[in-house]
Amino acid sequence: MNETANDSPRIEFPCQYPIKVIGNAGEGFVALVTGIVERHAPGLDASAIDVKESKNGRFLSVRMQITATGPDQLEAMHAELKATGRVQMVL
Repeated sequence: MNETANDSPRIEFPCQYPIKVIGNAGEGFVALVTGIVERHAPGLDASAIDVKESKNGRFLSVRMQITATGPDQLEAMHAELKATGRVQMVL
C-alpha cells in the first residue's frame, strides 16, 4: 500500500515542540534567539535552554522546547529567526 501525504502523521496542537537554532556565534546571539522565540511562544522556560558552541567556536546551537500552538506560529517564528541574518538553520 502506498502512503500519500494525506496519510502521513500530523502534529496535534498545542504540543511541546523542540527547537534548535544554529547561527553565527557572537555577542548577543542567545539573547536575540530567545527574544524572538519568546515573542512567538510566551512562557519559554529559560532554565531549560541548552547552548553549545561548535568545535571551532564559529557557531552556536541554542536548543529549547516551546508550546507550539499551530503551524502559523512556527512559520512566523522561523521567518523572523532567519530574517536576522545571523541564523543559519532552524530545526
